[in-house]
Amino acid sequence: MKMGNYSAVTEFFLMGLSQYPELQNFLFVLCLIMYKIILLGNSLLIIISILDPRLHTPMYFFLGNLSFLDICYTSSTIPPMLIIFMSERKSISFLGCALQMVISLGLGSTECILLAVMAYDRYVAICNPLRYPIIMNRVLYIHLAVCSWTIGYMTSLVQTVMAMVLPFCGNNVIDHLTCEILALLKLVCSDISMNVLIMAVGSIILLVIPLLLISVSYIFILSSILRINSAEGRKKAFSTCSAHLTVVILFYGSALFMYTKPKSKNTKVSDEIIGLSYGVITPMLNPIIYSLRNKEVKDAVKKILKRYLHLTKI
Repeated sequence: MKMGNYSAVTEFFLMGLSQYPELQNFLFVLCLIMYKIILLGNSLLIIISILDPRLHTPMYFFLGNLSFLDICYTSSTIPPMLIIFMSERKSISFLGCALQMVISLGLGSTECILLAVMAYDRYVAICNPLRYPIIMNRVLYIHLAVCSWTIGYMTSLVQTVMAMVLPFCGNNVIDHLTCEILALLKLVCSDISMNVLIMAVGSIILLVIPLLLISVSYIFILSSILRINSAEGRKKAFSTCSAHLTVVILFYGSALFMYTKPKSKNTKVSDEIIGLSYGVITPMLNPIIYSLRNKEVKDAVKKILKRYLHLTKI
């Protein structure tokens, strides 16, 4: 079928790391194990935050959103990737590619904003503890979560639609493990300057501004912690935001390393592996970080385990 001078593309071939079949077999096993850990860890964190009344706070509401986001993000990328690893015909339909792109890009965008919202929550909790219940009321924190998801998916939808309506000139081989927008735009045979502009604006909205807000929040948080007289008080205050700060460093550190490090001809394989770890390791570590560095979560886990053990004995 022809559209002007262009052949209509009905499917794409994901050929990332296809020249290393042994590596693909290893990554299949590794990603499958990590995916199960992601599902288990994040699901448990959501269940714990729902079952324990002490965790019915804005902080754990946002954490539940983050865990749900990580489950959805990895579910949109890892299962199709596992199929691609084991398939001889490494193809994905045009619609499937568009759907994978809008979901993964939307979830990644939402996480950027959600981490900034969580930083604001920690700022209010530490810098204005007496007014915290008034400021972070139920209406506000629900609206903040809804805005995070809405902005993330609106920008993702715009970028995906603008990319998928472009002519691909019959070129449908994506040199990547997933339908990633930058890899897809390399196949386009028309002017993509508008796409680049929209992506630049999106990067400012989703990366630069949230990171700036997070940085400002933690400057105020650190200033407030240093003014606390007792060492025990400083330790307790810092413990309430250390897990979030660790996740922020992990998330943005990986992203900045991915997109700002110098490129060369010999870095393609390492880039794909780093990108794979960025989309798998971070969601896997999030529940572990919040469990190990948060006393309330550990206490809730112990309480639920004791209740479960007691019921099994009965």
